Amino acid sequence: MTQRTANHQLKKLIDESGLPYEGIARAVRAVASESGQRLGTNKSAVHHWILGAEPSGATPGYLAEALSRRLGRRITREDLGLGSPVGGEDENIGLTLDFDPIETLTAIGEADVNRRRFLATSAYSMAAAMLPLETVQEAAARTRTIRSGAVAGHADVTAVRDMVKLFMDMDERHGGQHGRSAFVQYLVTDVASLCRGRFASDEARAEALSVASAGAHLAGWKAYDSGEQGLAQRYYLQSLALARASNIPGQDGFVMRTMSQQGMKLHRPEHCLALAETGWDRAKGRVDGQVEALFAITHAHALAKTGQTRRALADIDRAQAALATGDEVPFWALVWGPPAATVHSRTAKVFETLGDRRNAARQYATAAASRPGTTYARIIALDLVAQAEQQAKQGSIEQACTTWDRAIDTMAGVKSARTLKAIRSLRSDLRPYRVRGVRCAAELDERARVFLAHQC
Repeated sequence: MTQRTANHQLKKLIDESGLPYEGIARAVRAVASESGQRLGTNKSAVHHWILGAEPSGATPGYLAEALSRRLGRRITREDLGLGSPVGGEDENIGLTLDFDPIETLTAIGEADVNRRRFLATSAYSMAAAMLPLETVQEAAARTRTIRSGAVAGHADVTAVRDMVKLFMDMDERHGGQHGRSAFVQYLVTDVASLCRGRFASDEARAEALSVASAGAHLAGWKAYDSGEQGLAQRYYLQSLALARASNIPGQDGFVMRTMSQQGMKLHRPEHCLALAETGWDRAKGRVDGQVEALFAITHAHALAKTGQTRRALADIDRAQAALATGDEVPFWALVWGPPAATVHSRTAKVFETLGDRRNAARQYATAAASRPGTTYARIIALDLVAQAEQQAKQGSIEQACTTWDRAIDTMAGVKSARTLKAIRSLRSDLRPYRVRGVRCAAELDERARVFLAHQC
Protein backbone atom coordinates (compact mmCIF):
# COMPACT_ATOMS: atom_id res chain seq x y z
CA MET A 1 0.00 0.00 0.00
CA THR A 2 1.32 3.43 -0.94
CA GLN A 3 2.05 5.59 2.08
CA ARG A 4 0.49 9.05 1.83
CA THR A 5 2.54 12.11 2.65
CA ALA A 6 0.88 14.54 5.02
CA ASN A 7 -0.06 17.87 3.45
CA HIS A 8 1.74 20.32 5.74
CA GLN A 9 0.99 23.31 3.48
CA LEU A 10 -2.73 22.76 3.79
CA LYS A 11 -2.54 22.20 7.54
CA LYS A 12 -0.61 25.44 7.99
CA LEU A 13 -3.24 27.43 6.06
CA ILE A 14 -6.11 25.81 7.95
CA ASP A 15 -4.39 26.54 11.26
CA GLU A 16 -3.93 30.15 10.14
CA SER A 17 -7.63 30.41 9.31
CA GLY A 18 -8.56 29.59 12.88
CA LEU A 19 -11.45 27.44 11.71
CA PRO A 20 -12.07 23.90 12.97
CA TYR A 21 -12.29 21.13 10.41
CA GLU A 22 -16.09 21.32 10.39
CA GLY A 23 -15.83 25.08 9.79
CA ILE A 24 -13.57 24.49 6.79
CA ALA A 25 -15.98 21.86 5.46
CA ARG A 26 -18.90 24.26 5.89
CA ALA A 27 -17.05 27.03 4.05
CA VAL A 28 -16.19 24.70 1.16
CA ARG A 29 -19.83 23.59 0.86
CA ALA A 30 -20.95 27.23 0.85
CA VAL A 31 -18.59 28.18 -1.99
CA ALA A 32 -19.68 25.15 -4.02
CA SER A 33 -23.36 25.95 -3.53
CA GLU A 34 -22.87 29.35 -5.20
CA SER A 35 -22.31 27.51 -8.47
CA GLY A 36 -25.12 25.05 -7.88
CA GLN A 37 -22.89 22.23 -6.65
CA ARG A 38 -23.90 20.16 -3.63
CA LEU A 39 -20.97 18.61 -1.80
CA GLY A 40 -20.97 16.17 1.09
CA THR A 41 -17.70 17.55 2.46
CA ASN A 42 -17.39 17.08 6.23
CA LYS A 43 -14.72 17.37 8.91
CA SER A 44 -13.57 13.80 8.20
CA ALA A 45 -12.84 14.73 4.57
CA VAL A 46 -10.79 17.73 5.70
CA HIS A 47 -8.83 15.50 8.08
CA HIS A 48 -8.08 13.08 5.23
CA TRP A 49 -6.88 15.95 3.01
CA ILE A 50 -4.39 16.97 5.67
CA LEU A 51 -3.19 13.38 5.87
CA GLY A 52 -2.46 13.49 2.14
CA ALA A 53 -5.68 12.56 0.34
CA GLU A 54 -6.44 14.86 -2.60
CA PRO A 55 -9.90 16.43 -2.94
CA SER A 56 -11.70 15.27 -6.07
CA GLY A 57 -13.31 17.15 -8.95
CA ALA A 58 -13.78 20.88 -8.45
CA THR A 59 -13.34 20.68 -4.67
CA PRO A 60 -9.71 21.97 -4.68
CA GLY A 61 -10.95 25.20 -6.29
CA TYR A 62 -13.72 25.57 -3.71
CA LEU A 63 -11.23 24.93 -0.89
CA ALA A 64 -8.83 27.53 -2.30
CA GLU A 65 -11.62 30.11 -2.57
CA ALA A 66 -12.93 29.37 0.94
CA LEU A 67 -9.48 29.92 2.44
CA SER A 68 -8.90 33.00 0.25
CA ARG A 69 -12.01 34.62 1.69
CA ARG A 70 -11.12 33.66 5.24
CA LEU A 71 -7.48 34.83 5.04
CA GLY A 72 -8.06 37.93 2.92
CA ARG A 73 -5.57 37.02 0.23
CA ARG A 74 -5.61 34.84 -2.84
CA ILE A 75 -4.84 31.19 -2.17
CA THR A 76 -4.02 28.97 -5.16
CA ARG A 77 -4.12 25.25 -5.67
CA GLU A 78 -0.33 25.25 -5.42
CA ASP A 79 -0.51 27.07 -2.08
CA LEU A 80 -2.69 24.22 -0.85
CA GLY A 81 0.03 21.72 -1.74
CA LEU A 82 -2.16 20.11 -4.37
CA GLY A 83 -0.07 20.83 -7.48
CA SER A 84 -1.45 21.38 -10.96
CA PRO A 85 -4.86 20.03 -12.02
CA VAL A 86 -5.11 16.85 -14.07
CA GLY A 87 -4.93 17.52 -17.80
CA GLY A 88 -2.93 20.73 -17.45
CA GLU A 89 -6.08 22.90 -17.37
CA ASP A 90 -5.52 26.56 -16.55
CA GLU A 91 -7.95 27.05 -13.68
CA ASN A 92 -7.02 30.74 -13.49
CA ILE A 93 -8.01 31.51 -17.07
CA GLY A 94 -9.98 34.75 -17.27
CA LEU A 95 -9.42 35.72 -13.63
CA THR A 96 -7.19 38.63 -14.59
CA LEU A 97 -7.17 41.83 -16.61
CA ASP A 98 -3.48 41.48 -17.48
CA PHE A 99 -3.74 39.88 -20.92
CA ASP A 100 -5.23 40.55 -24.32
CA PRO A 101 -8.99 40.22 -23.68
CA ILE A 102 -9.71 38.88 -27.18
CA GLU A 103 -7.25 36.04 -26.73
CA THR A 104 -8.50 35.36 -23.19
CA LEU A 105 -12.12 35.50 -24.28
CA THR A 106 -11.42 33.04 -27.09
CA ALA A 107 -9.77 30.61 -24.66
CA ILE A 108 -12.67 30.84 -22.21
CA GLY A 109 -15.24 30.46 -24.99
CA GLU A 110 -13.57 27.43 -26.51
CA ALA A 111 -13.47 25.72 -23.11
CA ASP A 112 -17.11 26.68 -22.58
CA VAL A 113 -18.23 25.28 -25.94
CA ASN A 114 -16.42 22.04 -25.14
CA ARG A 115 -18.18 22.07 -21.73
CA ARG A 116 -14.95 21.70 -19.79
CA ARG A 117 -16.14 20.89 -16.30
CA PHE A 118 -13.38 22.81 -14.55
CA LEU A 119 -14.94 26.05 -15.85
CA ALA A 120 -18.60 25.11 -15.45
CA THR A 121 -18.10 24.27 -11.77
CA SER A 122 -15.55 26.99 -10.98
CA ALA A 123 -16.04 29.15 -7.90
CA TYR A 124 -16.99 32.81 -7.74
CA SER A 125 -13.72 34.54 -6.80
CA MET A 126 -13.69 37.34 -4.24
CA ALA A 127 -10.19 38.35 -5.37
CA ALA A 128 -11.41 38.69 -8.97
CA ALA A 129 -14.38 40.77 -7.82
CA MET A 130 -11.85 43.31 -6.52
CA LEU A 131 -9.93 43.59 -9.82
CA PRO A 132 -12.17 46.21 -11.50
CA LEU A 133 -11.65 48.50 -8.53
CA GLU A 134 -7.89 48.02 -8.45
CA THR A 135 -7.53 48.75 -12.17
CA VAL A 136 -10.17 51.44 -12.60
CA GLN A 137 -7.65 54.09 -13.64
CA GLU A 138 -6.40 52.10 -16.61
CA ALA A 139 -7.19 53.95 -19.83
CA ALA A 140 -7.56 50.83 -21.96
CA ALA A 141 -7.25 47.07 -21.84
CA ARG A 142 -4.15 45.30 -23.06
CA THR A 143 -5.31 44.61 -26.59
CA ARG A 144 -2.20 43.40 -28.32
CA THR A 145 -3.81 41.23 -31.00
CA ILE A 146 -1.97 41.33 -34.32
CA ARG A 147 -4.16 42.99 -36.97
CA SER A 148 -4.60 41.24 -40.28
CA GLY A 149 -7.16 40.53 -43.01
CA ALA A 150 -9.63 42.77 -44.76
CA VAL A 151 -10.39 46.27 -43.54
CA ALA A 152 -13.63 46.42 -41.52
CA GLY A 153 -15.88 49.45 -41.54
CA HIS A 154 -19.06 50.59 -39.87
CA ALA A 155 -21.28 48.26 -41.95
CA ASP A 156 -19.24 45.19 -40.90
CA VAL A 157 -19.51 46.14 -37.24
CA THR A 158 -23.24 46.79 -37.58
CA ALA A 159 -23.80 43.31 -38.99
CA VAL A 160 -22.07 41.70 -36.02
CA ARG A 161 -23.89 43.97 -33.56
CA ASP A 162 -27.24 42.99 -35.09
CA MET A 163 -26.40 39.33 -34.61
CA VAL A 164 -25.38 39.88 -30.98
CA LYS A 165 -28.62 41.81 -30.41
CA LEU A 166 -30.57 38.92 -31.95
CA PHE A 167 -28.99 36.52 -29.46
CA MET A 168 -29.76 38.97 -26.64
CA ASP A 169 -33.42 38.96 -27.61
CA MET A 170 -33.49 35.16 -27.89
CA ASP A 171 -31.88 34.89 -24.47
CA GLU A 172 -34.65 36.92 -22.82
CA ARG A 173 -37.41 35.11 -24.72
CA HIS A 174 -36.18 31.53 -24.33
CA GLY A 175 -33.68 31.55 -21.45
CA GLY A 176 -29.92 31.45 -21.18
CA GLN A 177 -29.54 27.77 -22.00
CA HIS A 178 -31.24 28.15 -25.39
CA GLY A 179 -28.67 28.64 -28.16
CA ARG A 180 -25.85 29.06 -25.67
CA SER A 181 -23.26 26.94 -27.50
CA ALA A 182 -24.18 28.52 -30.81
CA PHE A 183 -23.70 32.02 -29.41
CA VAL A 184 -20.38 31.28 -27.70
CA GLN A 185 -19.15 29.69 -30.92
CA TYR A 186 -20.16 32.85 -32.80
CA LEU A 187 -18.38 34.93 -30.16
CA VAL A 188 -15.04 33.12 -30.47
CA THR A 189 -15.16 33.00 -34.28
CA ASP A 190 -16.95 35.90 -35.98
CA VAL A 191 -16.75 38.44 -33.15
CA ALA A 192 -13.14 37.65 -32.28
CA SER A 193 -12.17 37.68 -35.96
CA LEU A 194 -13.72 41.12 -36.38
CA CYS A 195 -11.68 42.48 -33.47
CA ARG A 196 -8.49 40.94 -34.85
CA GLY A 197 -8.97 42.68 -38.17
CA ARG A 198 -7.93 46.08 -39.41
CA PHE A 199 -10.36 48.97 -39.27
CA ALA A 200 -11.26 51.77 -41.61
CA SER A 201 -11.24 54.25 -38.70
CA ASP A 202 -10.70 54.55 -34.96
CA GLU A 203 -14.47 54.87 -34.58
CA ALA A 204 -15.03 51.51 -36.29
CA ARG A 205 -12.47 49.87 -33.99
CA ALA A 206 -14.15 51.34 -30.91
CA GLU A 207 -17.53 50.07 -32.10
CA ALA A 208 -16.12 46.59 -32.71
CA LEU A 209 -14.61 46.36 -29.23
CA SER A 210 -17.88 47.63 -27.77
CA VAL A 211 -19.79 44.88 -29.57
CA ALA A 212 -17.28 42.30 -28.36
CA SER A 213 -17.74 43.58 -24.80
CA ALA A 214 -21.52 43.23 -25.13
CA GLY A 215 -21.03 39.72 -26.50
CA ALA A 216 -18.79 38.70 -23.59
CA HIS A 217 -21.35 40.22 -21.21
CA LEU A 218 -24.12 38.14 -22.78
CA ALA A 219 -21.98 34.98 -22.57
CA GLY A 220 -21.48 35.75 -18.89
CA TRP A 221 -25.18 36.31 -18.43
CA LYS A 222 -25.93 32.95 -20.07
CA ALA A 223 -23.48 31.23 -17.72
CA TYR A 224 -25.07 33.08 -14.79
CA ASP A 225 -28.53 31.93 -15.89
CA SER A 226 -27.20 28.36 -15.89
CA GLY A 227 -25.91 28.72 -12.33
CA GLU A 228 -22.24 28.75 -13.40
CA GLN A 229 -21.16 31.74 -11.36
CA GLY A 230 -17.39 31.37 -11.64
CA LEU A 231 -17.57 31.13 -15.42
CA ALA A 232 -19.93 34.11 -15.58
CA GLN A 233 -17.45 36.19 -13.59
CA ARG A 234 -14.62 35.36 -16.01
CA TYR A 235 -16.71 36.48 -18.98
CA TYR A 236 -17.65 39.70 -17.16
CA LEU A 237 -14.01 40.53 -16.51
CA GLN A 238 -13.15 40.22 -20.19
CA SER A 239 -16.26 42.24 -21.07
CA LEU A 240 -14.93 44.95 -18.76
CA ALA A 241 -11.50 44.86 -20.41
CA LEU A 242 -13.03 45.19 -23.87
CA ALA A 243 -15.33 48.02 -22.78
CA ARG A 244 -12.35 49.91 -21.43
CA ALA A 245 -10.44 49.34 -24.65
CA SER A 246 -13.36 50.67 -26.68
CA ASN A 247 -13.62 53.84 -24.58
CA ILE A 248 -17.36 53.94 -25.29
CA PRO A 249 -18.82 56.22 -22.60
CA GLY A 250 -20.36 54.33 -19.71
CA GLN A 251 -20.00 50.78 -21.00
CA ASP A 252 -17.20 49.81 -18.62
CA GLY A 253 -19.28 51.17 -15.73
CA PHE A 254 -22.24 49.12 -16.92
CA VAL A 255 -20.19 45.92 -16.66
CA MET A 256 -19.09 46.89 -13.16
CA ARG A 257 -22.76 47.40 -12.34
CA THR A 258 -23.48 43.85 -13.48
CA MET A 259 -20.63 42.51 -11.36
CA SER A 260 -22.05 44.35 -8.36
CA GLN A 261 -25.42 42.71 -8.96
CA GLN A 262 -23.82 39.27 -9.23
CA GLY A 263 -22.16 39.73 -5.86
CA MET A 264 -25.42 40.82 -4.27
CA LYS A 265 -27.25 37.84 -5.74
CA LEU A 266 -24.64 35.52 -4.25
CA HIS A 267 -24.83 37.30 -0.88
CA ARG A 268 -21.20 38.38 -1.22
CA PRO A 269 -21.51 42.07 -0.29
CA GLU A 270 -17.80 42.78 0.19
CA HIS A 271 -17.21 44.83 -2.98
CA CYS A 272 -20.74 45.36 -4.28
CA LEU A 273 -21.20 48.93 -3.08
CA ALA A 274 -17.76 49.95 -4.34
CA LEU A 275 -18.43 48.36 -7.73
CA ALA A 276 -21.82 50.09 -7.98
CA GLU A 277 -20.35 53.46 -6.96
CA THR A 278 -17.33 53.23 -9.26
CA GLY A 279 -19.42 52.02 -12.18
CA TRP A 280 -21.81 54.94 -11.72
CA ASP A 281 -18.92 57.39 -11.47
CA ARG A 282 -17.63 56.08 -14.81
CA ALA A 283 -21.00 56.86 -16.42
CA LYS A 284 -22.13 60.12 -14.81
CA GLY A 285 -22.46 62.87 -17.37
CA ARG A 286 -21.45 60.50 -20.17
CA VAL A 287 -24.72 58.61 -20.73
CA ASP A 288 -28.39 59.40 -21.26
CA GLY A 289 -30.70 59.81 -18.29
CA GLN A 290 -32.38 56.42 -18.72
CA VAL A 291 -29.03 54.65 -18.63
CA GLU A 292 -27.96 56.64 -15.58
CA ALA A 293 -31.19 55.49 -13.91
CA LEU A 294 -29.93 51.91 -14.20
CA PHE A 295 -26.77 52.87 -12.31
CA ALA A 296 -28.69 54.78 -9.65
CA ILE A 297 -31.03 51.91 -8.84
CA THR A 298 -28.21 49.35 -8.58
CA HIS A 299 -26.44 51.75 -6.23
CA ALA A 300 -29.66 51.99 -4.21
CA HIS A 301 -29.77 48.21 -3.91
CA ALA A 302 -26.15 48.04 -2.75
CA LEU A 303 -26.86 50.75 -0.16
CA ALA A 304 -29.86 48.79 1.10
CA LYS A 305 -27.70 45.69 1.40
CA THR A 306 -25.34 47.63 3.66
CA GLY A 307 -28.14 49.02 5.84
CA GLN A 308 -28.08 52.58 4.48
CA THR A 309 -31.84 52.96 4.20
CA ARG A 310 -32.13 56.73 3.81
CA ARG A 311 -29.52 56.92 1.04
CA ALA A 312 -31.07 53.91 -0.72
CA LEU A 313 -34.50 55.56 -0.81
CA ALA A 314 -32.93 58.79 -2.09
CA ASP A 315 -31.32 56.89 -4.96
CA ILE A 316 -34.68 55.35 -5.85
CA ASP A 317 -35.96 58.89 -6.32
CA ARG A 318 -32.90 59.76 -8.42
CA ALA A 319 -33.47 56.75 -10.64
CA GLN A 320 -37.14 57.61 -11.16
CA ALA A 321 -36.26 61.22 -12.01
CA ALA A 322 -33.53 60.17 -14.44
CA LEU A 323 -35.96 57.93 -16.36
CA ALA A 324 -37.86 61.01 -17.45
CA THR A 325 -34.82 62.56 -19.15
CA GLY A 326 -33.77 61.52 -22.66
CA ASP A 327 -34.38 58.36 -24.62
CA GLU A 328 -30.99 57.42 -26.14
CA VAL A 329 -30.24 53.93 -24.84
CA PRO A 330 -27.29 52.05 -26.40
CA PHE A 331 -27.90 48.42 -27.25
CA TRP A 332 -25.48 47.17 -24.55
CA ALA A 333 -27.71 48.77 -21.88
CA LEU A 334 -30.85 46.95 -23.08
CA VAL A 335 -29.83 43.55 -21.74
CA TRP A 336 -32.89 43.29 -19.50
CA GLY A 337 -35.28 45.25 -21.66
CA PRO A 338 -36.65 48.78 -21.27
CA PRO A 339 -34.79 50.72 -18.56
CA ALA A 340 -38.04 51.65 -16.80
CA ALA A 341 -38.90 47.97 -16.28
CA THR A 342 -35.42 47.24 -14.98
CA VAL A 343 -35.64 50.16 -12.56
CA HIS A 344 -38.98 48.90 -11.23
CA SER A 345 -37.60 45.37 -10.79
CA ARG A 346 -34.48 46.56 -8.99
CA THR A 347 -36.56 49.00 -6.89
CA ALA A 348 -38.58 46.00 -5.76
CA LYS A 349 -35.36 44.32 -4.63
CA VAL A 350 -34.46 47.42 -2.63
CA PHE A 351 -37.82 47.35 -0.83
CA GLU A 352 -37.51 43.59 -0.33
CA THR A 353 -34.09 44.09 1.26
CA LEU A 354 -35.56 46.77 3.52
CA GLY A 355 -38.44 44.48 4.55
CA ASP A 356 -41.15 46.56 2.84
CA ARG A 357 -43.08 43.65 1.30
CA ARG A 358 -46.08 45.66 0.13
CA ASN A 359 -44.00 48.06 -1.95
CA ALA A 360 -41.76 45.23 -3.14
CA ALA A 361 -44.77 43.29 -4.47
CA ARG A 362 -46.16 46.41 -6.13
CA GLN A 363 -42.87 47.19 -7.87
CA TYR A 364 -42.42 43.60 -9.07
CA ALA A 365 -45.92 43.73 -10.56
CA THR A 366 -45.16 47.02 -12.31
CA ALA A 367 -41.89 45.62 -13.67
CA ALA A 368 -43.62 42.55 -15.10
CA ALA A 369 -46.26 44.72 -16.75
CA SER A 370 -43.63 47.06 -18.23
CA ARG A 371 -41.99 44.52 -20.52
CA PRO A 372 -43.33 43.03 -23.78
CA GLY A 373 -44.38 39.53 -22.78
CA THR A 374 -43.35 37.81 -26.00
CA THR A 375 -39.81 39.21 -25.79
CA TYR A 376 -38.90 39.09 -22.10
CA ALA A 377 -40.54 35.91 -20.90
CA ARG A 378 -37.84 34.84 -18.47
CA ILE A 379 -37.46 38.08 -16.53
CA ILE A 380 -41.24 38.60 -16.43
CA ALA A 381 -41.65 35.12 -14.97
CA LEU A 382 -38.98 35.77 -12.34
CA ASP A 383 -40.53 39.12 -11.41
CA LEU A 384 -43.91 37.42 -11.01
CA VAL A 385 -42.36 34.70 -8.82
CA ALA A 386 -40.75 37.38 -6.65
CA GLN A 387 -44.06 39.25 -6.46
CA ALA A 388 -45.86 36.08 -5.35
CA GLU A 389 -43.24 35.43 -2.67
CA GLN A 390 -43.85 38.89 -1.22
CA GLN A 391 -47.62 38.37 -1.34
CA ALA A 392 -47.31 35.03 0.45
CA LYS A 393 -45.13 36.58 3.17
CA GLN A 394 -47.91 39.13 3.74
CA GLY A 395 -50.37 36.28 4.29
CA SER A 396 -52.21 36.66 0.95
CA ILE A 397 -51.76 33.03 -0.15
CA GLU A 398 -54.68 32.96 -2.61
CA GLN A 399 -53.38 36.08 -4.32
CA ALA A 400 -49.86 34.64 -4.33
CA CYS A 401 -51.05 31.39 -5.93
CA THR A 402 -52.73 33.36 -8.71
CA THR A 403 -49.48 35.24 -9.37
CA TRP A 404 -47.43 32.04 -9.25
CA ASP A 405 -49.82 30.52 -11.79
CA ARG A 406 -49.16 33.44 -14.14
CA ALA A 407 -45.43 32.95 -13.68
CA ILE A 408 -45.62 29.30 -14.72
CA ASP A 409 -47.68 30.27 -17.75
CA THR A 410 -44.93 32.69 -18.76
CA MET A 411 -42.17 30.09 -18.33
CA ALA A 412 -43.40 27.90 -21.18
CA GLY A 413 -40.53 27.45 -23.62
CA VAL A 414 -37.95 29.05 -21.32
CA LYS A 415 -34.75 27.05 -20.63
CA SER A 416 -33.21 28.59 -17.55
CA ALA A 417 -31.69 27.19 -14.38
CA ARG A 418 -33.04 30.21 -12.53
CA THR A 419 -36.66 29.58 -13.50
CA LEU A 420 -36.33 25.93 -12.47
CA LYS A 421 -34.84 27.00 -9.15
CA ALA A 422 -37.75 29.42 -8.72
CA ILE A 423 -40.27 26.60 -9.22
CA ARG A 424 -38.47 24.39 -6.70
CA SER A 425 -38.51 27.26 -4.19
CA LEU A 426 -42.20 27.76 -4.93
CA ARG A 427 -42.93 24.16 -3.93
CA SER A 428 -40.98 24.65 -0.73
CA ASP A 429 -42.91 27.84 0.06
CA LEU A 430 -46.22 26.06 -0.55
CA ARG A 431 -45.49 23.16 1.78
CA PRO A 432 -46.94 24.71 4.98
CA TYR A 433 -50.14 25.64 3.15
CA ARG A 434 -50.52 22.15 1.65
CA VAL A 435 -50.18 20.65 5.10
CA ARG A 436 -52.97 22.95 6.30
CA GLY A 437 -55.18 21.82 3.41
CA VAL A 438 -55.26 25.09 1.48
CA ARG A 439 -56.77 24.02 -1.83
CA CYS A 440 -55.11 26.57 -4.13
CA ALA A 441 -51.70 25.66 -2.68
CA ALA A 442 -52.25 21.95 -3.32
CA GLU A 443 -53.41 22.55 -6.89
CA LEU A 444 -50.51 24.88 -7.65
CA ASP A 445 -48.00 22.47 -6.14
CA GLU A 446 -49.24 19.70 -8.41
CA ARG A 447 -48.91 21.98 -11.41
CA ALA A 448 -45.37 22.88 -10.35
CA ARG A 449 -44.49 19.21 -9.90
CA VAL A 450 -45.68 18.36 -13.40
CA PHE A 451 -43.84 21.38 -14.83
CA LEU A 452 -40.55 20.26 -13.26
CA ALA A 453 -41.06 16.66 -14.38
CA HIS A 454 -41.41 17.80 -18.00
CA GLN A 455 -38.27 19.94 -17.75
CA CYS A 456 -36.01 17.11 -16.56
